[in-house]
Amino acid sequence: MRIKFNGHYFALAVLLFITEVLIGVYMNDKIIRPYGGDFLVVILMYCALRAFVVIDTQRAAIGVLVLSYIIEFAQYFHLINLLGWQQSAIARNLLGTTFRWEDMLAYTLGILLVVIIERWLKTRNSATHPNANA
Repeated sequence: MRIKFNGHYFALAVLLFITEVLIGVYMNDKIIRPYGGDFLVVILMYCALRAFVVIDTQRAAIGVLVLSYIIEFAQYFHLINLLGWQQSAIARNLLGTTFRWEDMLAYTLGILLVVIIERWLKTRNSATHPNANA
């Protein structure tokens, strides 16, 4: 694992961040905000990681998924309250306050989409450039 900037992943991370902010500010429904936001946030985390760290898809995907699960389980144990951060809007928005199994499903589906797209891109690129790794 080494540090190297990747503009493509960075641009995707910025776009996803803006999308998340717009969802948080303007959406007040029962599907897109709670589930779409969770689905997209793991993709955002993945892209942000890959924007600065050279790491293979599987390790990055598993790392992001495990981190998202840890944060979700921290909500189950009311970690924000235990740390005395319940008055912090930033902490509540970043860490969340309510554990839901549906969130775990949204995280899993988001990372699954990332892995599918990354594998498709790798297959497409190797078919287009068969001697790229030679």
